[in-house]
Amino acid sequence: MAFGIKRRELLDWKRKIDEGEIAFLTHYWLDDRFPGYKTVTKVGSHDLDKLAEWGRKYGLKKEWIHHRKDGYSHFDLIGARQKEILKQEGLLEHIWE
Repeated sequence: MAFGIKRRELLDWKRKIDEGEIAFLTHYWLDDRFPGYKTVTKVGSHDLDKLAEWGRKYGLKKEWIHHRKDGYSHFDLIGARQKEILKQEGLLEHIWE
């Protein structure tokens, strides 16, 4: 279950994806499959080759892209890996303790 997303943040994320950018969206999230984790960062792009290449530099496999029919395909980042990647990307505002 996702929550804590402002409409403007979601629209900005979608706009960046539509423009072919690598876009980041972090929000609160609860999923029984991942107990103990409370946030997820969705990293998306309309250009799936560009997204796969971005993920490759962090050891993410192309197969891990969540393909969506609406065009907002993305990687989901959680836990320590999420924090590590966000730090490397210089996106400290996306790290919520």
